[in-house]
Amino acid sequence: MIESRNIGGQSRLTYGQIGGGPGSFIGPVHRAAIAMNNQARIVSGCFSQNLEKSKETARELDIDLNRVYSSYEEMAQKEALRKDRMDFVVVSGPNHMHYETAKSFLEKDFHVVCEKPLSLDLTQAKTLLKLSKERKRLFMVTYTYTGYPMVREARHLVRSGKLGEIRLVVAEYAQDWLAEKAEESGNRQAQWRTDPRYAGISCCVGDIGTHIENMVHYITGLEIKRLSARLDTFVKGRSLDDNAFILLTYENGASGSYWASQVAVGKENGLVVRIYGTKGAIEWEQENPNELRLSLLGAPQAILRRGNGYLSAPAKSLTRLPSGHPEGYFEAFSNLYRNFCVALTRFEETGTLEPRGEAEDFTDVLDGARGIGFVEDCVKSSRLEGAWVDATKISEG
Repeated sequence: MIESRNIGGQSRLTYGQIGGGPGSFIGPVHRAAIAMNNQARIVSGCFSQNLEKSKETARELDIDLNRVYSSYEEMAQKEALRKDRMDFVVVSGPNHMHYETAKSFLEKDFHVVCEKPLSLDLTQAKTLLKLSKERKRLFMVTYTYTGYPMVREARHLVRSGKLGEIRLVVAEYAQDWLAEKAEESGNRQAQWRTDPRYAGISCCVGDIGTHIENMVHYITGLEIKRLSARLDTFVKGRSLDDNAFILLTYENGASGSYWASQVAVGKENGLVVRIYGTKGAIEWEQENPNELRLSLLGAPQAILRRGNGYLSAPAKSLTRLPSGHPEGYFEAFSNLYRNFCVALTRFEETGTLEPRGEAEDFTDVLDGARGIGFVEDCVKSSRLEGAWVDATKISEG
């Protein structure tokens, strides 16, 4: 079970946030996830491009108005000069702000937590990867679904060899919230996610296709060798993709098939991952996250459930409630922050970033950069009418 911690002689770490003001979806989720662990407290922010709206959010959060800023540039500069400077920053604004914001805080030697996608292009992503290494800063990219206990169990089963050699991966992420032109109905999320100026070169693949790529890599460790992608834009007048079919081959010879869609009527948040090996298979659904289906050759199918004693140590370590008490999205998000704060505390005590053990495991800047490479590969292939392209390789160096 997860316990609250006292950090480095202080009651908690401190953090600031970019974005998350009035009308934000993901910004308040970050704050709630952090609060669940009682490891860090919010002390500063630039929650909106409108200073008065930022102050409105600060008042709700009981933040000193002297630590509310009109821009991320001002916040990075002034927080860096404070004796009680915050420990890390949470970047939760729109996609087009991620790179410049994260870069500004890294250059002032702050640790960073950033929403995905990491940046709008691979050059930017590589810059952040390099800068975080040079500055010796922790950098988490919040691929939320890796925080579910049963995803950790899936990873344990695959990497322990329980399924044998992986042959096939079939994964999908289907939604319907863009089945109509929501960007013209006042939906702010739809407005910027479908606009290349703010979302980059892809909507559907960049938004949810990257979750498939990350989830498969996180569970299996498989590296993509090449892929063939078809990106569709079904809603007339829309500039970016709202559906994608992707075929893949992996370095170990396995084959994969991904489907990402935001126009699949009747689907809400249908992330499903199926992994087939020579000895067995697993299936996990985000909308039913407390269960994992396990099939082994010659044995009845088993349904493994979160919170039970037969699970692995990695799954148990992220379990908050007894079996039968459902855990969900907020808990998964909080699990990432729990591990990040543990790693940050160790860094402050020892000055070392690596190695990070299971208790410090979170998706990081390398995972974020890999996702950007995946998006660019998919767009490239689609523009070549689905031609197979070699996958972009991202290294830590």
